Amino acid sequence: MPESPRPRRFDLIAFDWDGTLFDSTAIIVRSIQDAVRDLGGAVPSDEAAAWVIGMALPQALAHAAPDVPREKYAELGNRYRYHYLKRQDDVALFGGVLPMLQALRARGHLLAVATGKSRRGLDQVLQMVQLRGMFDGSRTADETAGKPHPLMLQELMAEFGVEPGRLLMIGDTTHDLEMARAAGCASVGVGYGAHDHAGFAEFGPLCVVPSVAELHRWLLENA
Repeated sequence: MPESPRPRRFDLIAFDWDGTLFDSTAIIVRSIQDAVRDLGGAVPSDEAAAWVIGMALPQALAHAAPDVPREKYAELGNRYRYHYLKRQDDVALFGGVLPMLQALRARGHLLAVATGKSRRGLDQVLQMVQLRGMFDGSRTADETAGKPHPLMLQELMAEFGVEPGRLLMIGDTTHDLEMARAAGCASVGVGYGAHDHAGFAEFGPLCVVPSVAELHRWLLENA
């Protein structure tokens, strides 16, 4: 007799954006460094600039440029956006992301984005033709709370009537995994993004995958 379909473990799968679905880590790091340099601050190392990816922009820049006066944070944010926009055409989805998302939708999963990007920034990238209608919901740091606060996941669960045990968060930073733990949700870490995956273990992800292909395989077998 044919094998029965495996029951769905997670109804809602939430993805971080930068460094998880979108290959943008390098340009974010360079844009942070250039913005800090523009304002005369001590330019953070690649590692220090990458560590703040996923946070809300004001919080991220405050961590990356502690010697820049608070009254210059707005200007610092503007300089970051200037440098990022100059480079945004150089980045795209990681290879394999689109067929992975299509396969998950075909199996009936709800898909969402939970990101440190602004609403304006996320809406711009979601206008890519191949992504229109792909996600059922999204939350950004400027309309909820920045990671690792769990509010964006809590709001997504409330929107779709999903219990914490039925939501899976996938991300490339400790901020993503800490957020999932705080919300009572399961998580999966990806090892190809902004943070060294050696720091993921303390947040209890179900697994850490080294590539989009491995993430796709794991989700088909376990989600």
